[in-house]
Amino acid sequence: MIAFSTGSLYTYGLARAAHLAADAGFDGLEIMVDDRWDTQDAAYLTELARTVRIPILSLHAPFRPGPDGRRDEVERLTRTVDLARAVGARTVVVHPPVRYRWVTLRYPPYLNVSVLTPFRQVTRYHRWLRGELDAYGAGIGITVAVENMPRHRLGFRTVNLFDLNEIRDLRHFPALTLDTTHIGTWGVDLLDTYQVLADRVTHVHLSNYNGRQHRLPDDGSLALGPFLRALHRHGFAGAIVVELDPDSAGAGDDARVRERLGRAIGFCRQHFG
Repeated sequence: MIAFSTGSLYTYGLARAAHLAADAGFDGLEIMVDDRWDTQDAAYLTELARTVRIPILSLHAPFRPGPDGRRDEVERLTRTVDLARAVGARTVVVHPPVRYRWVTLRYPPYLNVSVLTPFRQVTRYHRWLRGELDAYGAGIGITVAVENMPRHRLGFRTVNLFDLNEIRDLRHFPALTLDTTHIGTWGVDLLDTYQVLADRVTHVHLSNYNGRQHRLPDDGSLALGPFLRALHRHGFAGAIVVELDPDSAGAGDDARVRERLGRAIGFCRQHFG
């Protein structure tokens, strides 16, 4: 199944993004759940899927606190699982825990300086993912797939801002979302990385990397054609979700969006079969 992440057009309304995905010929949707009511309302999402005539295959759990102040990552995850069950989605994508946070230091009267500082202790979410996710996932009928995250360049260093985001950590999870553009930021070979993680990969976020993340599949240095063919040979049965940046998707010009989404899905069908 080739799906489209509504996060690719987060600057659009959800219905508009869904209709454009359907027009392009995608098999399904991944809903990026955020603080907008229409991404959280099961009845609305069900009706939207019926109207555009493609199913909701997956939900991406919120990675920021909601408007009601919910800061607990475990609660955000479990609420998203409940929503997935209500709309018939089979996968929930979650991020690993953040390792660092920005802290603003204030030097009166005028100077405010933001610095990146590590958490001083392991978070509840970290402990839950390592100790409770297996048992939780076994009884819900929904796959909770942890996504590998990018590395960021700070000055002359590349920094991993997330806990549980190394290969050795990811292999502990029962299910993974392999994000190709994030692998691009690691500076490692995509196919080699997939081979190491293949038995855990149940979901894919597909986009290229050219120094910027979430580019069109044919715009970057990643070997996405061979990667899709490797998925096919491996008998991959999950969803391949095209996840772009709005500017890469052509946001602001619907004719351009249709052309670029057509390019993306054509690339996927050519190489995945």
